[in-house]
Amino acid sequence: QVQLVESGGGLVQAGGSLRLSCAAAGRTSSRYLKAWFRQPPGKEREFVAAISGNDESTYHIPSVQGRFTISRDNAKNMVYLQMNSLKPEDTAIYYCAARASEISHISTGDTRESRYDYWGQGTQVTVSS
Repeated sequence: QVQLVESGGGLVQAGGSLRLSCAAAGRTSSRYLKAWFRQPPGKEREFVAAISGNDESTYHIPSVQGRFTISRDNAKNMVYLQMNSLKPEDTAIYYCAARASEISHISTGDTRESRYDYWGQGTQVTVSS
């Protein structure tokens, strides 16, 4: 069993920044594949970014490329999402996810929810205009 807990969400004005954190605990490897998803109000949950087990590679969807950065600190069993230049359309519940595999390179399939075995409960990010 793996537990993921997100933190760092909040209310920010357009153009501002937030850093989300995800702490992992339980029977887990610090090098599991990690990802961030988000679910805007009234919409489906979507992939945002993923990072491989030992920081070998990352992938960010085009709409956040250059604004968001996923990173990890395996010594602390943490993953982060630094969000800069936030836009109102970034408003969503943000979820941390982990796949129980020490993936060294991200593939296209890693953007799918079905790839992931563990999920946090989410943290709300609201961007005002």
